[in-house]
Amino acid sequence: MTATPDALPDLSGLVKAYDVRGIVPDQLDEHVAQALGAAFADVVVLPGAPDGPLSARPRVAIGNDMRESGPGLVAAFADGVTRRGVDVVTIGLCSTDGLYHASGTMDVAGAMFTASHNPAKYNGIKLCRPGARPVGEATGLAEVREVASRYLRDGVPSVEDESRGEVTTREMVGEYATFLRELVDLGSIRPLKVVVDAGNGMAGLTAPAVLGAEAGLPELPLDVVPLYFELDGSFPNHEANPLDPANLVDLQAAVVAHGADLGLAFDGDADRCFVVDELGRAVSPSAITALVGLREVAREKQEGRTATVIHNLITSRAVPDLLTAAGAITVRTRVGHSFIKSEMAENHAVFGGEHSAHYYFREFFFADSGMLAALHVLAALGTATDLQGEAVPMSALAEVYQPYSASGEINSTVADVPAARARVVEAYVTTQGAGPVVVDELDGLTVSHWDDQPRWWFNLRASNTEPLLRLNVEAADEDIMVKVRDDVLALVRAAEGEE
Repeated sequence: MTATPDALPDLSGLVKAYDVRGIVPDQLDEHVAQALGAAFADVVVLPGAPDGPLSARPRVAIGNDMRESGPGLVAAFADGVTRRGVDVVTIGLCSTDGLYHASGTMDVAGAMFTASHNPAKYNGIKLCRPGARPVGEATGLAEVREVASRYLRDGVPSVEDESRGEVTTREMVGEYATFLRELVDLGSIRPLKVVVDAGNGMAGLTAPAVLGAEAGLPELPLDVVPLYFELDGSFPNHEANPLDPANLVDLQAAVVAHGADLGLAFDGDADRCFVVDELGRAVSPSAITALVGLREVAREKQEGRTATVIHNLITSRAVPDLLTAAGAITVRTRVGHSFIKSEMAENHAVFGGEHSAHYYFREFFFADSGMLAALHVLAALGTATDLQGEAVPMSALAEVYQPYSASGEINSTVADVPAARARVVEAYVTTQGAGPVVVDELDGLTVSHWDDQPRWWFNLRASNTEPLLRLNVEAADEDIMVKVRDDVLALVRAAEGEE
C-alpha cells in the first residue's frame, strides 16, 4: 500500500482542528486510514506508553458508527496501528460516547470512526488519549497529519513480526449501559412516555440498551416510542443533525401524536441530545445546560464542594446567571469540544455544556455524552412537581431555564468573510451606532449591550473550513432580538450575490 508521489492525498482538508472528517473515498480511503493509524500510534500512543521489558504493549480501542465505509476504514486503521507495535481492541458498532467509555474504563487511547451528523458520503475519525482525553490540533493532531503525510509518501514502516500488535474484539454496549445507569438513578421517577428519534444513527443501538432492558438491566418506568431506530448510514428519513430544525419535524409531530411527555433526538454518532417538550416545541440546549448543570451543582454542594461548570460563549446568559446564583463558579470558553474538555480537566469541572447540545461530565472522563444528558433530563422531569405536588410538564420545566430570546445559530455564505465582518465592526464597534458596547474576541467577535438597556448581545464567528459566518443573537425580549438579528444579517449579507 505505497502511494506514488503524483497520487499523494492532501490531508490539509481532511485532518481538521478537532478531528478527521472528509468524503469517502475522495479524501478518506483505506490507504489514508492506514497511514493515519500508524501516525496516531507513533505520535499519541507510543510516547505515553510504559517503558521497560515487562511492559505490555499499549492498546488502542476502535469503534465505528453505522456508515457503510466504517468496517473497511477500521480494518485499515488497525493495520497501521499494529504495524507500529501497538495492540488494537475493536469494539464494533458504538456511539462516540461509547468509544469514550471504552477509552476511559480501559485507560487506552481511542479512535471512533464517524462523521457525526454529516451526510452519508462522509466519514471521519475522532481521536483520544487514554482516559478519553482529547486529541486536537494543538495536542497532537497536527503532528499526526504531518507523520501520516510522510507515511503516504514513503510507505508505512512495520516493526518485526514478533513485535507487531494484535487485534482482539470486545463487546461493550452492555458495560456502557450499566456505567451510565449507575450515574443517574431513574428507578423512582414517575412513569414517562418518551419518543426517541435516533435518525437511523447509533442511538438506535444505545437507546434500547440504556433506556430499555436489552442489556439485562432492570426495567425503567419509561414507555419508549422508537423513531427511526434502524441503523442506516444512508439516512433515508432525515439527516441525523437535530441542530437543523427541519430534522426535528418528525419527532415534534410524534410527541404530540403519542401524547408523550417529551421527545429526545440524537445525532448520527449519538454524542449530542436535543429535547422536545410535550407541546412539540424544541427546548434550547442552553436551557438543558442550565437544568443539568444545576443538578450537578446541587450534588457537589451535598458533598461539601464548590462546583465549577464550563460553558462556551454561545450559550445563553441564563446559564452563568442561574449557575452562579446557585453557588457555582462558571468558566466561559471558546466553541469546540477540545477546548471544553481541556477546561473541564484543568478546572476539575463537574459539568460543561455547549449551544450545539454537547454535554460534558466529570464522572464521564470529562467527555461528552448525549445519552447521559438524556438520563439527567428524564430524572429531572420525572421528579419535578409544583407547590401543590402536581407533576410539572416539560414545557413548564424548560421555561424556568430559558428566560431570554435567542436566534439560534444562523449561517451566512459570503464571498468575502473579512469584508462582511468589517461592516459589522464599523457599525457596532467603531461608530457604536447601537450605543456603547463591550467587545471581546475570545472566539470570533462578541458584541454585548447586556449591562445596559435594552439588553442584547451577539457573536459572529467564521467557519474554519467554509466561507461562512455564523451568527448567534440573544436579547432580553423577542423584539430586540429580532431587530439586532436582522440588522447584523443585513450587514453580513450586504454584498450582491450573498445569501
